[in-house]
Amino acid sequence: MNDLDAIVASAQQSFAEAATPNDLENAKARFLGKAGQITELMKGMAKLSVEEKKTRGAAINQAKQAIEAALTARRNALAEAELQAQLQAEALDVTLPGRTRGAGGLHPVTLTLERIESIFGSMGFEVARGPEIESDWFNFTALNTPEDHPARSMHDTFYVEGGNEKAPNLLRTHTSPMQIRHAVQHVKRHRGLLDAGQTMPEIRVIAPGRTYRVDSDATHSPMFHQCEGLWIGQNISFKDLKVVFTDFCRTFFESDDLVLRFRPSFFPFTEPSAEIDIQFQSGPLAGKWLEVAGSGQTHPNVVRNMGLDPEQYIGFAFGMGLDRFTMLRYGVNDLRLFFDGDVRFLSQFR
Repeated sequence: MNDLDAIVASAQQSFAEAATPNDLENAKARFLGKAGQITELMKGMAKLSVEEKKTRGAAINQAKQAIEAALTARRNALAEAELQAQLQAEALDVTLPGRTRGAGGLHPVTLTLERIESIFGSMGFEVARGPEIESDWFNFTALNTPEDHPARSMHDTFYVEGGNEKAPNLLRTHTSPMQIRHAVQHVKRHRGLLDAGQTMPEIRVIAPGRTYRVDSDATHSPMFHQCEGLWIGQNISFKDLKVVFTDFCRTFFESDDLVLRFRPSFFPFTEPSAEIDIQFQSGPLAGKWLEVAGSGQTHPNVVRNMGLDPEQYIGFAFGMGLDRFTMLRYGVNDLRLFFDGDVRFLSQFR
């Protein structure tokens, strides 16, 4: 074995003993580096004759190629070993059952909304929906709200661009504007009957949806949900209001013994007006009252703004907070939990 064969054999053995890529690079430097054995042999060719250079140069190049081939083979072997170790560490047991996606569910306020729509639907009420950006006329003026009423101030209402000076645009503070919009369209559809002196079909509608006010704490949110109701006809009285809303509450809370009371109050769009309280049946608050809605007989001015004669048509209206009804139904004591998006909380209502 000549000196070149010995160098090649030594290189192959050193490469085979290299356990890591770093060890392999160190071994490479001993043979192919700037001060490596093959490099030193190449430098020594300067002392040889032309004929010897040809023969010696070819032999050195052949040895160099053999060393580089051994180096490449060892690099590939180390890379393959590293890959196999990684695959082994990340191996999956394909016989295990798959990870299923958790089933979603409706938001508790949505569940309340659907329940309310179902109950009133069984009583013959339609559901009206409309714009959340409303005009001042539908939100306040048509509902007999005075120009100087505190609710019109920027401290209570979110005003937005659009509209005009007399009727600016705003984020609706209640869903009552939809009562007016629905009633106006209802009257237009049956204008022929009214002009002929005949009786118009009754207006029975609820208007659920999002509303906005400048307010935020544990029991109030700047965005919240309300449901307003309206029943207009020729022989609708306060007695009908009491019967309808009492039946609704007892059905909603699934309690035939639920006690309600109607307290005299004031709202610009109803006269007479009443706040509706329910009595806690059990728990630490048993026997105490909680206000859940406002109501009353529709004010004559509001009836006129619908395009009807208040001497012939009368009715009642009510409004309630869906968020409060949801809190009562599910025993939630902080309104903000509904809007935090915490999956741990929301998953309880699937």
